[in-house]
Amino acid sequence: MCEGSREESQAVSQVDTFRPRPGFGYARTLSQHEELPLLRDHLLRLDAESRHDRFNGFLDDSFIERYAARCAADGTIVVAYMENGLVRGAAELHPPEQSEDGLPEIAFSVEACVRRRGVGSLLFQRVISEARWKGYRKLRVTTGSQNHAMRALAAKFGAHLAFRHGESTGTIDLTEQPQDELAKLVIEAPIAAARAFFTLNRACWKLVTRMYGDKRAA
Repeated sequence: MCEGSREESQAVSQVDTFRPRPGFGYARTLSQHEELPLLRDHLLRLDAESRHDRFNGFLDDSFIERYAARCAADGTIVVAYMENGLVRGAAELHPPEQSEDGLPEIAFSVEACVRRRGVGSLLFQRVISEARWKGYRKLRVTTGSQNHAMRALAAKFGAHLAFRHGESTGTIDLTEQPQDELAKLVIEAPIAAARAFFTLNRACWKLVTRMYGDKRAA
């Protein structure tokens, strides 16, 4: 095989042919050291625009590899959205010791193939739960100024974003998060289920009554 053909073959082998299967993905926290190479591979798969949004302009592979290695060493918690054993989205919770103002920081990245499927919201909810479990009261969130989807998602969870140094940065007060939403779900879900069961029984009873009435009439 000639050199040009070999290079073309290698290029084709690196093409990501993944096809998402809605409903087959799930989110979980990666183990601290053994699985963080999965984060590296995910970040390396990001397209140029996503890399720019995530790292504020740093695009080269070597930077991402060093970044992932640092996450594995400094205690960063990674909540991953998984499909077929690969990380397709990630929420990173960086410890407060790594920031200048002593606030733990969260960052997000979602591959283009799984966007617009609620992956960002799922990761946001899970990483906030991790932060609460760690006892954090506030979080800082940073995203690219052009990443409108992530800015909207951060605002949905209470972040007040401001533009600074080419990025949108804000804080989330975990003490103000709507804890009653979970209680509301716990209370209303059984009620809704009971209501649906009652409606089904009533419909079945009407059907039986109609059938019995038709038989008597015959």
